[in-house]
Amino acid sequence: MPEGQDSIHRDLPVKLKKWAHVNLMRFNKAKCKVLHMSQGNPKHKYKLSVEQIDTNPEEKYLGVLIDEKLNVTRQCVLAAQKANHVLGCIKRGVTSRLREVILPLYSAFVRPHLEYCIQLWGPQHRKNMDLLKQVQRRATKTIRGLEHLSCEDRLRELGFFSLEKRRLWGDLIVAFQYLKGAYKKDGGRLFSRACSNRTRGNGFKLKEGRFRPDIRKTFFMMRVVKLEEFAQRGCR
Repeated sequence: MPEGQDSIHRDLPVKLKKWAHVNLMRFNKAKCKVLHMSQGNPKHKYKLSVEQIDTNPEEKYLGVLIDEKLNVTRQCVLAAQKANHVLGCIKRGVTSRLREVILPLYSAFVRPHLEYCIQLWGPQHRKNMDLLKQVQRRATKTIRGLEHLSCEDRLRELGFFSLEKRRLWGDLIVAFQYLKGAYKKDGGRLFSRACSNRTRGNGFKLKEGRFRPDIRKTFFMMRVVKLEEFAQRGCR
């Protein structure tokens, strides 16, 4: 919006320059990029001090790749590549194929790559889900004695949840932390509670928002609303 553009134009050359001067630091302008998001973005030009900042269609922030269309396919590919690389190192460096050896290594070194910050970039398309699932399928097939079983039977034998179920479980845990745990103040800004005059209920029913872009419906704040409704129906 024009007012946002004017605010950024004021902050970049003035406030950031003042902050750098007070802290005796300098900004590396080569590492500063502009990422324009959403359709119909006017793509304004911005300057840091007197130099114009270059634009970039995607940027990695805290290990998560974010692009201008908020598409998570590239992030899923990178996560699967990292996990497969670590799994390959385990297979080459560990001779034992016993479950007592492989499972702790998979849980400690491989699966974290598939679930790091998953609430932000959780896959919603089947092709991306299958891409991550292939890593778990490859890891469980490594275990001696389970090669002849299907992936579902291997998970059942090992007492493992599928990655999809773990994502659902993780979404509910994080939502609970925002609403009633350590981040309940932030939860008031992320979620909207449904107003109701009914005396029965848990008092934490969430309201689903309405948005024009479909991609917003896959965000964490929207996913957990549907999960909450599903959980409440399952408990009745």
